[in-house]
Amino acid sequence: MLFRSYMNLALCILLWASIPVATKKILDELDNLQTLFYSTVLSTLVLGLLLILQKKVSHLKKYKKGQYGIMFFLGFLGNYMYYVLLYGAFAKTTASEGFILAYTWPIIVLLLSFIILKDKMTPQKLLGVLLSFFGIVIITTQGNIFAFNLTSLEGAVLALSGAFVFALFSVLGKKYNYDQTISVFIYFLSALIFIIPTVFVFSAFQVPSFRVWLWIIYNGVFVYGISYIFWFKALEGGETHIVSNLLYLTPFISLLYI
Repeated sequence: MLFRSYMNLALCILLWASIPVATKKILDELDNLQTLFYSTVLSTLVLGLLLILQKKVSHLKKYKKGQYGIMFFLGFLGNYMYYVLLYGAFAKTTASEGFILAYTWPIIVLLLSFIILKDKMTPQKLLGVLLSFFGIVIITTQGNIFAFNLTSLEGAVLALSGAFVFALFSVLGKKYNYDQTISVFIYFLSALIFIIPTVFVFSAFQVPSFRVWLWIIYNGVFVYGISYIFWFKALEGGETHIVSNLLYLTPFISLLYI
């Protein structure tokens, strides 16, 4: 169980590490809301297909309205609001700066798990996560940490707000522990319901080029879609503080991708 959990985490890390690359490629033509719209459509279709292939459509009946309400709220947090904030941050900051600020969320996961999940907090756990985060700051700034400066205050606020939102989403997702395929499908369906009117009001529908479509498909199916199943499977079987520590491999691998 533990080995499977960390294998899921490894797959998640490899996919999430490509977020800055895929996002920047898509943002060359589309704005952050259009990027989220296309990715959400693809993710919802892929998760719906996965639901059918796993023969879990009939399992949808076992959840009550209140439980679906929770799932839709979690989808609003983690699949809609988080990416509105994250893509908005990447549009206004450099990839490295955005990643440093966005990756405060594993620290917040640890703190929220102590408050919400009643996990035992120890100085060693907190120190471990802080050291991991500090290591990423050193790597990203190439050792010159005092050279780090904010290119955009608005971008920084968006990235930090997104970090808190995704941390809350992760901890609540672990607390309620619904079937991963069903819950993630509902999360994306919820995000789709919110992103459609958002694009109508604040942006405009635009057809991307073939080159960008390839990145959208990759982003929607793998980075933004299936990775969520890996993430909650990792949280389900792994210890929160260890998972939070290992997540800091993501920015390092991302730098290699970049």
